[in-house]
Amino acid sequence: MGFIPAEDLAFVRAVSALSNCNPFLPERLELERAALGDSFVAEPHAYWGFTTEQMTQRRSNLVLILDRARRVAEVLRSKLLQRPAVGDEQLRLYDDLVLYILFYEQLDVWGKRLPELASHAGAEQATWKWHSTQFEYWLQLPDLQLPSYMLKLHLFEIFHQIYRAFFHIFHCVIGQSSPAAKLRARIWQSIFTHDLRRYRRGLYRSLHQVTTLVTGPSGSGKDLVAQAIGMSRYIPFDPKKNAFAVSSAECYFGVNISAMSRSLVESELFGHAKGAFTGAAVARAGWLEACGEHGAILLDEIGELDATIQVKLLRVLQNRQFQRLGETRVRNFEGKIIAATNRDLQHEIEAGTFREDLYYRLCSDVIETPSLASQVEDNPDVLQDIVTHIAGRVAAGEQESLTKEVVHWLSRNLPVNYQWPGNIRELEQCVRNILIHGSYEPARSRAAVSAQKYSPEVERLIDRLQTLSLTADELLSEYCRIAYSQTKSFEKAAKLLQLDRRTVRAKVDRAGGVEE
Repeated sequence: MGFIPAEDLAFVRAVSALSNCNPFLPERLELERAALGDSFVAEPHAYWGFTTEQMTQRRSNLVLILDRARRVAEVLRSKLLQRPAVGDEQLRLYDDLVLYILFYEQLDVWGKRLPELASHAGAEQATWKWHSTQFEYWLQLPDLQLPSYMLKLHLFEIFHQIYRAFFHIFHCVIGQSSPAAKLRARIWQSIFTHDLRRYRRGLYRSLHQVTTLVTGPSGSGKDLVAQAIGMSRYIPFDPKKNAFAVSSAECYFGVNISAMSRSLVESELFGHAKGAFTGAAVARAGWLEACGEHGAILLDEIGELDATIQVKLLRVLQNRQFQRLGETRVRNFEGKIIAATNRDLQHEIEAGTFREDLYYRLCSDVIETPSLASQVEDNPDVLQDIVTHIAGRVAAGEQESLTKEVVHWLSRNLPVNYQWPGNIRELEQCVRNILIHGSYEPARSRAAVSAQKYSPEVERLIDRLQTLSLTADELLSEYCRIAYSQTKSFEKAAKLLQLDRRTVRAKVDRAGGVEE
C-alpha cells in the first residue's frame, strides 16, 4: 500500500486541485463532484452569486470535503512521523491537502473577528498565532521538508489576500447570471492569474506592474471592478508588530479624469512643486505618489486623457517613473494602475485622439463588464437579486418591503425586454425613484430612439455619430445635406442653420448632393 491509500488517492488529488483553482469557475464544482462522488450535493448554479444563504452558511459540499480532508490528513501525518520513504508527488499532494484545511479553518478563525478587525489591534495577532501553531503541526514535521515547509509567513499573507479578493469580488459583482459569473472569474485571474501556484511562487511580487483595463457600457460597474482589484493586492505582514503593512481600504484611489480640467488632472496625478503654477503656494504629492508600494489607482474615463498627459502616463507605464510639475527630480511609481473607459479605444486611435503605444501598455489585462440587459436575458431572476441588494443599501430596515414594491412596479410598468440603457446605475436610480415617488420614468433609451422611423440619410448619420467616424467638416456637410433634403431650398436650409446660402450649397455638393 502506498503512502496515500488507493481509496483516498482520487479524493486527495481533487482537493489538491481545489486548493489552487479559481473559485468562480464551474471547475470548482466539477472538482468537488470528483472529490465526493455519490455524496456530492447538487447545487442550483455552477457559479457563486450574491444571496443571503451563501453569505451566512457554509455549503454542504465544502463541509463534507473538509470533514474527510481532516480525517485523511491526520492519518497521513501519523505516517509521516514514522519517517517512511515517500515520493515528491505524494508529499506535494499531502501539502496541498493540508493547505486546503488550513485555509478554511483559518477563515473560520478570521471570520469570528471580522467585525473587530478595524478597531481591535489584537485580532491579527491572535489569527497569526493560530496560523503559526497549525502550520507547525501539519507542515513542520521532524526531519522532513515539505514543499511549504519554509512558507509560514508567506502563506499567511496569501490566505489574507485570497480572503479579501473573494469577498471584494463577491460584494462588487452582484447577480446570479452567467455574465456576472464570468466577470467574477475574470477579476480573480486579474488578481492571481490563471495559475495560483505560479502566483504564490513569485508573481505576487511583480504582478502589480501589469496595468488592468476595464471596459464596458456606462453604468455597468467598472469602478466596482477596479475597486475589487485595487483592494485585493498582496500586503506583507510583520510578525514583530503583529500587523499588516497597510490597510487595503486606505491605499486605493479613484481619479475621474472627465470631471477635471487638463491642468488639474496633471497636478492630481503627478503632484507639483511649490510655485509650479499660479496658486501652487506649497508643494503637493499627487495620487501616483500617495498610492504607495501596496496601493492602486483607478484612472476612470481614460479615453478623456489629454494627449500631453498621455505621453507622461506612458512613461509611468514603461519605466515606472514620473516627475512632479515644476520639478526635475525623478520619482518611482510603486503601485498598480487600473484604467477604465466606456469608449472604443481602437476607434480613438484611428481618430488620432488616443496613443496607440499607450493602448498597448494598457491592454495586457482587459476586463469587460456586462450590461444589465445581458444578465437579465441570461437569468430574469437576477433583476430581483440586484434590486434586493440595492434596497438593502438605500433603505436599511425596509429591504424586503422595498424590494417587493420595486419588483411589482417593474413587472406592471416596464416591458419584459426593457434594455436598461443606464445599466445598474439606472436600476439604482429606479429603486430610489420608487422609494420616494412610488414610480419611475425611464429616459428614452438609444434602442427606443433608433426604433423611430428616420430617413435613410438620417439613419446613416446617427450610425456614424455613434461610432464617432465623422470629422467636424464631414458632420457639417451631412447636416447641410439633410437640411436641404427636407426643405428643398438652399435658402431655407441656410436660414435654419444660420449659415450663408453659398456655404450650404458647397457643403451639400461636398457631401455628394441629395438623394432623390
